[in-house]
Amino acid sequence: MPDQTQQANSRRSFIKGSLTGSAMAAALSSAPFVKALQSASTPGLSSRRTESPYGPLRPVKDEVTGLELLQLPAGFSYATLSWTGDLMSNGDAVPPGHDGMGVITVDGDNIVLVRNHELGAGRMLPASAVYDGVRLATGNQAAGGNTTLHFSRATRREVATIPSLGGTLANCAGGVTPWGTWLSCEETVNDMTADGGRRHGYVFEVRADAEQTTAVPIVGMGRYKHEAAAVDPVTSFVYLTEDNRNRSPLYRYLPDDTSQQAGSLEQGGRLQAARVKGVHAADLLTPALGEEYDLEWIDVADPDADPVGDSSGPCVQARAGGALTISRGEGIWYADGLVYIVDTSAGYDDEGRPGHGNGAVWMLDPQQNRLRCIFASSDEVMANNPDNVTISPRGGIVMCEDGGGVQDEFGFGERVMGLTPTGDSYIFAKNNIVLSDTDIAVSGKVAEPGDYRNREIAGACFDPSGEFLFINIQTPGITFAIWGPWDRGPI
Repeated sequence: MPDQTQQANSRRSFIKGSLTGSAMAAALSSAPFVKALQSASTPGLSSRRTESPYGPLRPVKDEVTGLELLQLPAGFSYATLSWTGDLMSNGDAVPPGHDGMGVITVDGDNIVLVRNHELGAGRMLPASAVYDGVRLATGNQAAGGNTTLHFSRATRREVATIPSLGGTLANCAGGVTPWGTWLSCEETVNDMTADGGRRHGYVFEVRADAEQTTAVPIVGMGRYKHEAAAVDPVTSFVYLTEDNRNRSPLYRYLPDDTSQQAGSLEQGGRLQAARVKGVHAADLLTPALGEEYDLEWIDVADPDADPVGDSSGPCVQARAGGALTISRGEGIWYADGLVYIVDTSAGYDDEGRPGHGNGAVWMLDPQQNRLRCIFASSDEVMANNPDNVTISPRGGIVMCEDGGGVQDEFGFGERVMGLTPTGDSYIFAKNNIVLSDTDIAVSGKVAEPGDYRNREIAGACFDPSGEFLFINIQTPGITFAIWGPWDRGPI
């Protein structure tokens, strides 16, 4: 792999080739899609699905089990790690529901990731840090939480899986912080106080050392169906998404403590919601490529307010103040001064319903407070409800699908999609998991036989060198490390 200097030069060259020298390019000079965004103003131009610069897909064997679990382009390989049912460092089984994930630190050969488990009531994850340990009359507990994975760059194998947060619910996505921790988001507003438990719907910070995780909710970030978080390392502001159909504001959290240390976000701050300048309560449910808005931010007075009907307390306050809403705010990622936001169901469905489409990607310039649609899917083959999103160290955008599977030229299944410098989508990888009794016996894994190709892909993230792309397939619960000739394309 090239060293960091080579990668930085390559990335600058890629970006430079996309610029036209206009004022917009100056404002967004670090974005690899600037040229496409300017061209998108041309009437009739729209996103397309194009051939992958990495080439066609074919089934590839897992280097650990020998099973063909993914389809990838020629030259790419992968290893699976931390399957549901594998043993963790404490002897307990890895829980199911693999979801959002991030690389939070690298210590020599050791890459450290934190992974969410999107689970409701069940067996509590046996971590040293527990938020809500109440046991329901059924015997169940809050089963969501986090595990910390250690991966060796040299051997390309798992070193250990460690439980790091327990007693939470529906930990869906989250985000890495510049100081080497993970923000884990509960996608629920369930209240377990009637059973002697606690309120849920918060964000928690998970430390690299699981023993140092506090399980303290960051109440100031709001109580709602959190999806993901992205931290601006310049301002310390945290940008947050809410996943609640057609009731999903875009939030930011201004921490009182900007020291950028573990625990600083727990010290309180202001929650705000984005509003389109000059438009009260704008519904951005059906964006077109190149659609652009100037934003301002309004305070959410009571971030811990109870839900009202189908809307969260923060959403009700935000909309009353004129905040915008997208359909379903999901993945969000910060890179090079920009924030990339996925609306997983933007657009229209076949019945013409707004906010029930195939998805879109927005780009926010937090300095200019400018929001622009950089991708809009018009059919499921182009993108089938993208969810988690990440940006590679080379500047490429990667999206994970959660639309129940799609039929394309490589067969049926969910996919990992990339975006080209012109704002078009292409297929990078495909879920190929079909397990027989023989497959399970040979692999030595704990799983039920079945066809899992329609299951959600999540948790996409790169190590800082850009050598490895990590993803999860939520069910049967497998984490993948993928490597290969990344320089063949924009990823």
